[in-house]
Amino acid sequence: MTLREKVGQLNQRMYGWDAYRRTPGGEFELTQALYDETDRFEGLGALYGLLRADAWSGVDHITGAGADDGPVLADLVQRHVLERSRLGIPALFVEEVPHGLMALDGTVLPVNLAVGATWDPDLYERAAAHAAVELRARGGHLALVSALDIARDPRWGRTEECFGEDPYLAARLTEALVRGMQGEPAGAAGEFAPDRAPVVLKHFAGQGATVGGRNSAESELGPRELHEIHLPAARAGVRAGAAAVMAAYNEVDGVPCSANGPLLNGLLRDRWGFEGLVMADGLAVDRLARITGDRVSAGALALNSGVDLSLWDEGFTHLEEAVERGLVKESVVDAAVSRVLALKFRLGLFELPGAAPRLPPPSPEAGRSLSTALARSAVTLLHDKAGVLPIDPARVSRIAVIGPHSATTAHQLGDYTAPQRPGTGTSVLAALRELALPGTEIRHAQGSSLTGDDLSGIPEAVATAAASDLAVLVLGGSSARTPDTEFDANGAARTIVSEMTCGEGVDLADLRLGRAQHALLDAVTATGTPTVVVLIQGRPHAVPEAAEHAAALLTAWYPGPWGGEAIAGILLGHTAPTGRLPVSVPRSAAQLPVYYNHKDTEYGSYVDEDSEPLYSFGHGLTYTTFEYGVPNIRRDGVSCAVEVTNTGERAGRSVVQLYVRRLRTSVWPRTLELRAFEAVDLAPGESRTVTFALGEDQLAQVGADLETAVLEGSVEIRVAGSAREALDAVPAVLDVRG
Repeated sequence: MTLREKVGQLNQRMYGWDAYRRTPGGEFELTQALYDETDRFEGLGALYGLLRADAWSGVDHITGAGADDGPVLADLVQRHVLERSRLGIPALFVEEVPHGLMALDGTVLPVNLAVGATWDPDLYERAAAHAAVELRARGGHLALVSALDIARDPRWGRTEECFGEDPYLAARLTEALVRGMQGEPAGAAGEFAPDRAPVVLKHFAGQGATVGGRNSAESELGPRELHEIHLPAARAGVRAGAAAVMAAYNEVDGVPCSANGPLLNGLLRDRWGFEGLVMADGLAVDRLARITGDRVSAGALALNSGVDLSLWDEGFTHLEEAVERGLVKESVVDAAVSRVLALKFRLGLFELPGAAPRLPPPSPEAGRSLSTALARSAVTLLHDKAGVLPIDPARVSRIAVIGPHSATTAHQLGDYTAPQRPGTGTSVLAALRELALPGTEIRHAQGSSLTGDDLSGIPEAVATAAASDLAVLVLGGSSARTPDTEFDANGAARTIVSEMTCGEGVDLADLRLGRAQHALLDAVTATGTPTVVVLIQGRPHAVPEAAEHAAALLTAWYPGPWGGEAIAGILLGHTAPTGRLPVSVPRSAAQLPVYYNHKDTEYGSYVDEDSEPLYSFGHGLTYTTFEYGVPNIRRDGVSCAVEVTNTGERAGRSVVQLYVRRLRTSVWPRTLELRAFEAVDLAPGESRTVTFALGEDQLAQVGADLETAVLEGSVEIRVAGSAREALDAVPAVLDVRG
């Protein structure tokens, strides 16, 4: 290969939607922009977002490629790339798969924060496998999936993309993601099956700890915080065989991740043995010109630091000049090219005449079923002080369904979602009308919008609630972008329009809902009608009024198109809630941070407010109660057992959570650390012994040398239904020998 051809393999310069247009007759034609890009380097290394559809790309059901013609478009582009490549090297088609394939008619799954609330890696693995089939059936190859960001500040607009605040929970779900999407690679080269897709895990590393919860800001992380909190999910993904990772936007202690050789080369490749691809985040390489002086040296710095493939940058297009100027060795270029080509070989792209084998697309019904199952498992009952749930038809015949989220599905979907066809999904109102017993009167009033100060709809909502036996008040936030949203060059929202309150670029200083929603909440609960509040949100909003005045409170995160069906089924008792909080819920933004696994110091309180979260990590109720015994450590010290009993009158599921609390240790410990969990289904009165292994996953810690190992010391083993309950649980003590 010539140096020019090699450089071309490291570039992912184009937005995929600029590579084609639809003719008046509905056919696809390639653009001059694609011709110019492939001529520039006699081929194309990778193409981002060929199938992407959303407000930023401007692609919709009229202009874009759906399930049927996506493979036709991919084949057309790939054949053009092969014709322009002297050596016949195919392109990688890279697509966003944040919560399902972000393409027209793709299955939309609940967002990652909802996945975290399921505490169910097996269910998520099945959903990830479905997304992989959809991607490959359309002709796509490589899936970009958020997994590594840890939600340490809920003001951050991308909190919805995190599995939660805890590294262990995120690690288990990251493993499930890799297993589900990639399957078991076969052959000497680790080839991917035609219905499996290599994963790019993003973002590496520490992006969830940006200062003030502001997107792309600096991360004031010490080495220990980085290793203990922000690296375990990445390490788990690498061990599971992830094909690629994406370097994050943020810097760590002054070094941008895309220029962090000790992070990408030293830790990821040398210490962890990662042999896959490292991709830059969008335009991150060009940002390095701020410290290098120009884009040529910026590209050289990123390549030398371990980045293999750019994303929309100019810096990597000048790597040939960088070699000539002595800024980077051609051998470094060769190493990166070899990783790009190895991934293409593992995908079998060199064996195909076009873009992909014509895989049969997965069943839309199967996608809907998986999405609904995830949504159902994520709905979390925070309190039911008045005992109004499940809704008793003998006492409730008139239900008022109120709130800006009550009759719409648009705000259930989360950021990074393609346009949905009319009629897709089910709102809470529609689902209650469909699932409630005949004769139940369902009344509706919107009451308010998600944002703004318009209170004109509140009188109608109050009248509707007052005339009902029960009110279901559906509040929350939205990541729904609209065509009038203004975007940065990397797709983040620049100015907030309409009702968007969450998502990339939408960071908040205050975690309260909009003024109109709070006024609606106060007015409806003041009627005296028992009120069930349902929060549909992408971050834990601070709504202490709901905890105080609502008869019951649930959170559903962004549950996807069929979230209304999942919520209604739980309200009516068709299923019981099983979700558990993947994040702590604050009382106000002034408390932050409130994550449970802070350092075990004499944590002072505030004079003017409680310092404890409103609801703790791991919390979640159901329609029965459970009792936990004292953990019993086996004599060999390699496992512990605890008896769990259903003490209520209904069958139910508990997520049994094992926490460690280190007593004697070489470094300052955290108050608690989640180190195992298991869901158990019990009939009324039934008891079961749950046994946990006490191996490296449970006992290892980051030592003074920043290496992770099992170190000598004393550890308390606590088993409970939440982090807060674990603090009060009777522990067992284990003396650990290194």
